[in-house]
Amino acid sequence: MTTRSGTDARRARLLWLVPAQAAVMVALGLFVTAVPASHHLLATENRVTDAFAARRTPWAGSVSEWLSVVASTEGIAGVTLLCVISLLVLPRTPRRADAAFLGASVAVQSAVFLVVTMCVDRPRPDVPRLDGAPPTSSFPSGHVGASVALYGGLATLVWTRVRGPWRYVVAAVLVLLPPVVGLSRMYRGMHHPSDVAGGLVNGVATLLVMGPVFLSGRTRDTAGGPDAVLPAVPVPGARGGVGRCGADDGPAGGRSGQRAVVVRHPHGCGDDLAERVRLALHRHGYTDQRWTSTSIEQPCGALPEECAEPGVDLVVVCGGDGTVRACADVVAGTGTPLALVPCGTGNLLARNLDLPLDPLGALDTALGGGVFPIDVGRVWGDGLPSTRFTVMTGAGFDAVTVRDTSPALKARLGWAAYVLSAVRHLGDPGMRLTIRVDGGRARRRRARMVVVGNVGALQGGLELLPRARPDSGLLEVVLFAPRGAAGWLAAAGHLASRLVRTGARAPDASPQRPTGGRTVAGGALEYISARRIEIRFAGVQAREVDGDTMTEGSRLFAEVEPGTLQIFLPGAPGTTPSHPHEHERTHTHDTEDTRAPAGAHVSRTPFH
Repeated sequence: MTTRSGTDARRARLLWLVPAQAAVMVALGLFVTAVPASHHLLATENRVTDAFAARRTPWAGSVSEWLSVVASTEGIAGVTLLCVISLLVLPRTPRRADAAFLGASVAVQSAVFLVVTMCVDRPRPDVPRLDGAPPTSSFPSGHVGASVALYGGLATLVWTRVRGPWRYVVAAVLVLLPPVVGLSRMYRGMHHPSDVAGGLVNGVATLLVMGPVFLSGRTRDTAGGPDAVLPAVPVPGARGGVGRCGADDGPAGGRSGQRAVVVRHPHGCGDDLAERVRLALHRHGYTDQRWTSTSIEQPCGALPEECAEPGVDLVVVCGGDGTVRACADVVAGTGTPLALVPCGTGNLLARNLDLPLDPLGALDTALGGGVFPIDVGRVWGDGLPSTRFTVMTGAGFDAVTVRDTSPALKARLGWAAYVLSAVRHLGDPGMRLTIRVDGGRARRRRARMVVVGNVGALQGGLELLPRARPDSGLLEVVLFAPRGAAGWLAAAGHLASRLVRTGARAPDASPQRPTGGRTVAGGALEYISARRIEIRFAGVQAREVDGDTMTEGSRLFAEVEPGTLQIFLPGAPGTTPSHPHEHERTHTHDTEDTRAPAGAHVSRTPFH
């Protein structure tokens, strides 16, 4: 019998073909440059480029310019990022293998291209050029190779994943696009025909290697396919460690006559859903229900007033991460547990707690389990009053993305609206900052984005903060600092690769992890673990907390409050599936004292 691990090992061994691919491309380049200038092959190539230069017209120049932009470094990086994120967030079941195939194909092709250009030095055609010549060899064409990896990869996905006759048209257009890009590059005087051929060979070879690695054995996604996400399994009768909701069995494991305060976001939780939540709570024994609606002025409704009265056994939050944050800010540290009804745009806390994303399913599953403590973060800064967060806070690229997302598109497209906003800010400049963790020395950095997280997974299971756990007693920081398109591709490739690695995560022996900087993806991503973070920016920056835009400012401070929020979860400790990929090779800098302070809380929840 062939095991899954054996199949994955054979796929991984195919990656050794990438160095062979690079060696073949270098050999081809050296052969082309070694051919004497008088050889008939070079003479033919020169006649082709001369003919294109002699027959230029305004309309053809405009078309070729558009094609060059489509296949440029910025264009390829932007389209790749958009497609990868779309594959993760738009389908009901995230297409992780497809996203990894696409991102890895573009990244590997670019890496091979860079290796070849370091070994081969071929001048560009001796004709008037319509574009500025980059400081790389003419062989192979990077535009053509990248367009084959991206658009050829998309054609592969359309052909293998989509049903219906129109897939033939879409796949054909995508396949024809790289050769047309090659013609445009020769038309603009940027490449010889053999350079274009080299780009085609490099791109096709990359797809032939990446396809078996990521797509072999996978057909159109189904609910039970290898990429399917299994829902959390409720554990009837399981009891958590703390909170007042675990005593005395009643209806559906609850206690008859318990009081619940329900905070309802009126747009996310419509009247029909609200009625079903009311009935579900009644079945679980919460017959005394107090309902309150949120507003711009009151993001958690009248929850503070309701909680001021004695006898509240449960707070139910019907909304997204912003509503959860506002409610958690009120109840954290009081011992009153929360239950989530995820009906927002991202629902990231529910995702990271392995709750079903069906609102009623999440409520029933959680109330069938028990109450467990999780951490929250506290954030403040200049013009930013102290407030708690349950998911993430940050500044820079993510904050301007949240700020500039159209509310209308957000209501219509959901999470995908953030993707459209992010694309507009890919070219924004970086920011200079200093960061100090746990009272250590200040470190100077330059980054496009800084995120401080209590949990780490984004939509589709994308692990932005792979070591973040909601019960670790630590916050996780990521500094995103890609240098050029290569940095963007390296970061995208690293994050995408985490989606397809298999194997269970071995639990940490202790949550007291090293707090020094850990860099990956060639320095594009730097991770730090800490209890307290102080960030000062050189200029005013956009800031966000749990998906809500805050006032701009030049300082962002955060600290963890371990185990202060009680929340219903579906299973007892150890029953929730662990998150893979905890351990990875990292580079450690700026080592500091990482011992937890005396009396520090060490939780025992399902996330170890």
